[in-house]
Amino acid sequence: MRVLLTFSVLGILVLSGCSRSGSSAAGPSNADLEQAIKARMAAEPELATAISVSAAVDNNEVTLSGAVPSESLRAEAIQIAKSSRDGLIVIDKIDVQPRELSRNEYTADMAREAREKARAIGETVGDSIDDAWIYTKIMAKLIGNSETPARKIDVDVVNKVVTLRGHVDNVAAKDEAERIAKETEGVERVRNLLKVVVG
Repeated sequence: MRVLLTFSVLGILVLSGCSRSGSSAAGPSNADLEQAIKARMAAEPELATAISVSAAVDNNEVTLSGAVPSESLRAEAIQIAKSSRDGLIVIDKIDVQPRELSRNEYTADMAREAREKARAIGETVGDSIDDAWIYTKIMAKLIGNSETPARKIDVDVVNKVVTLRGHVDNVAAKDEAERIAKETEGVERVRNLLKVVVG
């Protein structure tokens, strides 16, 4: 009976010691926080493989980097990280790089939809599926590139000829928009009518 009582008392002391040391611990390590965020991202396969997580627990910060195909996935990754710890500061270094559809994947319905969207914002897309496919790819690239103000650049595509119109803040943005258009598969010629307006 004494032995049982001794083990019981020792067990209580050990458990109480564990709970005290657990509550006085400094908190999770960088690796613990990184692992917790990665585990939450595992539910979304595109995030789990695309996003790198780097934690700095002492600063209550986490940096997310990598590339995802859509803005909604980028926002989801940031939200997952923020919800993993109260007051966590999330530094976003995620690039949005939309997946390009091949010409074979691009359908007549997609082309019709692209033409309607273009028309609604004052842009022109020719009647061919190729023109709509080129337009869709260029717009995705402009939106995904931080150096090109996509909302200020109008894109017209007719007979595989791309015309860039609108205003940009500097020559670098004008040149980058032209480079994007020229390097897009299917484009035969680019007319860069963008104007540089400072301020």
